[in-house]
Amino acid sequence: MASATGDNLRSLIFKVEDGKASLSVLDQLLLPHETKYVPVHNVEDAWDAIRSMRIRGAPLIAIVAILGLSVDLTSNEKTIQELSAANDVKLYIYGKMAYLKTSRPTAVNLFNAMEELKTIVQKAPSSSEEIVNTIITHAQFMLERDVSDNKAIGTHGAEDLLSRHTHQDGVRLVTICNTGSLATANWGTALGVARELQKRGKLRNIAALETRPYNQGSRLTAYEIQTEKMKGTLICDSMAASYLKTKGADACVVGADRVCANGDTANKIGTFNLAIIAKEMGVEFFVASPFTTLDVELESGDQIEIEERPAGEMIDTSGAPKDMACWNPAFDVTPAEYITGIITEKGVLKKSEDGSFDVIGFVKKHSS
Repeated sequence: MASATGDNLRSLIFKVEDGKASLSVLDQLLLPHETKYVPVHNVEDAWDAIRSMRIRGAPLIAIVAILGLSVDLTSNEKTIQELSAANDVKLYIYGKMAYLKTSRPTAVNLFNAMEELKTIVQKAPSSSEEIVNTIITHAQFMLERDVSDNKAIGTHGAEDLLSRHTHQDGVRLVTICNTGSLATANWGTALGVARELQKRGKLRNIAALETRPYNQGSRLTAYEIQTEKMKGTLICDSMAASYLKTKGADACVVGADRVCANGDTANKIGTFNLAIIAKEMGVEFFVASPFTTLDVELESGDQIEIEERPAGEMIDTSGAPKDMACWNPAFDVTPAEYITGIITEKGVLKKSEDGSFDVIGFVKKHSS
């Protein structure tokens, strides 16, 4: 797949040769100091890459799960033998899909991707060869679609911001976590908006929160900002209020792992804090995510399962005593009242006159 940014921001390498798929993923736990691609040989490797956070970002989690399944079905001899002996090939594959869904619970993209693939497999011819070919074709389509969708998100977001913020030097942004090429097949969601503004010469500055405890902002977003030669600033999570008061910003743009029917949004822990501060400071707060992140099955954020990570992840990055008790949720939920708009590849969803988001109506309007 051609790189839309730079090869050093390439989150994965996927190839299909003579009917056999291969996949390597960029180990993001080692960035920015070491660039290492780790091979994925089967669904267990894909599960582990997702669970261990060697790869992360809601769109990329879904993509790696599907690509990992493709590799497993075409290049793993054990699976190939089991597939040929299976009484029900589709049921056998559904079992692997169900396993991949257990890797991380909060991001809806993974579950939507599996449901989409299941529907496609159900309609496929019954022979194992035809089913596997169907999965490979869909995996390749997913890669292309993700980049296209991300660029559309960037365009919609940039145009919306520029329609109100008309400073000759462009727009000042604040973001949290990493939502760029490293979180997707390429280009990015929230950081894709910044990338589009940069492309137009209208990115005045972007401030990245370090994003404790795993520092996706300081390790990954700062790396992307420097690679893309954006004018950027790194700040601690606890500096957001002082930064907005002292330096100022036009908008916060963040990613999402799940957006509920009422607009409540799950994203990286610390997003809710930033949203409260932005509202107090009169700064717009946008969520930028693929259409597949909109989950109309959940009425509100109270129904979202929030993943809790091991205490060691916090202790190892903080210098705390090894036996200190920790609470380490990976995500929080920002209530819709703090959100200005939701940027998707279909357009920007704004609030109705009553101040609510009609996510269900938006999904119905833009669903094929």
